[in-house]
Amino acid sequence: MTGDRSLGPVLEELYALLEERKAQMPEGSYTAMLLAEGKGKICAKISEEAGEVVAAALGEGHERVVYETGDLIYHLLVLLVEEGVTLDEIAAELAARRR
Repeated sequence: MTGDRSLGPVLEELYALLEERKAQMPEGSYTAMLLAEGKGKICAKISEEAGEVVAAALGEGHERVVYETGDLIYHLLVLLVEEGVTLDEIAAELAARRR
């Protein structure tokens, strides 16, 4: 992997921040707004961002795929926090699929 950070710690830090936003619901927070609007809004954003990843992959290039994937992962994490699904649960599910 290139760069200063590996994905695991970044996801863990972001997940913790999203949990904090859910607990505090600070005014002006995009995350708090998404959580307040509910799962329908969060799922709509996931669908939108997934489409943008696909569009980027089909013609907008590597950098755009990276950018849009960041948006998609962020919104997926918001949904996980809303649902109370932990990163450990996702890791266990993915590990089970390797077998």
